Amino acid sequence: MTDREPPVSAAQARPELVALLVEAAGAPPEWAALVTPQARLDADLMLDEYELTALDALLRGYFGASADLTALRAGLDLAGLEALTVAEVQRLLPAEEPAR
Repeated sequence: MTDREPPVSAAQARPELVALLVEAAGAPPEWAALVTPQARLDADLMLDEYELTALDALLRGYFGASADLTALRAGLDLAGLEALTVAEVQRLLPAEEPAR
């Protein structure tokens, strides 16, 4: 983590990110309990490529172009993709929820 990256709570992920992950996964609401900052998108949450593509679109639609999951993933090797966590995705998000 660099000085420019906001700290991520060890206890829970941002609620709006959790909601978008649930939507992208097409999961039941109780699945949200699995979404912690330490949860890996691949191994823990079992998101496939279609779900990750949906998540990318949802993130951009909700938070804007800076929430670019595709660009983040493009810079990772296979081990990095396997280790990608909710906390790392959360760092893409603006500090405040966008105005609706």
